[in-house]
Amino acid sequence: MFGFVERGRRPVMEKQLAELRKLASRAENRRTETGIPRVAMVQGEIPEHQLAAVYDPMVNLILAGHKTMTVGDTTFRYDPATYFVMSVDLPAVGSVHPSKSGDPYLAISLTLEPAVVAGLLADLPKPAGGELYGSGFSVAPVTSVLLDAWVRMLRLMDRPDEIAALAPAYERELLFRVLQGPHGWMLRDMAAPGTALSRIGVAIQWIRQNFAKPIRVEALAAMATLSVSAFHRHFKAITALSPLQYQKRIRLLHARSLLVAGEGNATSVAFGVGYESANQFSREYARLFGLPPSKDAAAIARRARMDRSAA
Repeated sequence: MFGFVERGRRPVMEKQLAELRKLASRAENRRTETGIPRVAMVQGEIPEHQLAAVYDPMVNLILAGHKTMTVGDTTFRYDPATYFVMSVDLPAVGSVHPSKSGDPYLAISLTLEPAVVAGLLADLPKPAGGELYGSGFSVAPVTSVLLDAWVRMLRLMDRPDEIAALAPAYERELLFRVLQGPHGWMLRDMAAPGTALSRIGVAIQWIRQNFAKPIRVEALAAMATLSVSAFHRHFKAITALSPLQYQKRIRLLHARSLLVAGEGNATSVAFGVGYESANQFSREYARLFGLPPSKDAAAIARRARMDRSAA
């Protein structure tokens, strides 16, 4: 179960993980706030449609069970005692699974705030070498010192009067430990101006806020102050999607949330998210989610009714 645990620290880390599981066991099967800024937890089965979403930049630690996430055409698996980092807003489709022993999926996360990361970087020496860039998401084995920061952070749930004073310090330590690991370059590049990651981030925010509008890649490249070829290369490396594919995923995910909420039929939703053809919308929707829009929304509603009746 703890194949990624660093050698020589297994007993310590198993104790730390056990305490984290106990602290996070109060989570529900949805994003559960802890009362600590930007820190959340989740436990148990999560409806698949809720895991198909645009994920905010975060550090996420898996405590039990495992999670699979598909970004672009690539599927990743995250197991206990591993953590993953997302440094940009990413549209993804995920699923969670209990452990082999039957323990429910359990995870905790810290949403990344670029201003906090930038403040930490200002107090650290600049690393040698130039900018590194690559995927905006990845997974790594957890370390004992990183777990220690998580333990002290989650203990604050039972000492709410100490959150204002101590949570900022624990957050800085947690981020510092991530900076020391293989994902450190992601945090540096998301907060440092002028890097490919931060430049692509500007274009990503524009697409998220204007997903229903037609986009011109040339305009996005100018926004990121990159040539069109460099913009395409960096965007695909960071998000695993082309700019147009990224926009399409945002549109389809938003359309699904509208259909599930009953805010229109397939045709009105298609035009509302920016499609010019309802037929094209239905084809691309079914390709991503496995069913045409109306059937998918009905299936989600049916599963929700069954879950409520079983509760």
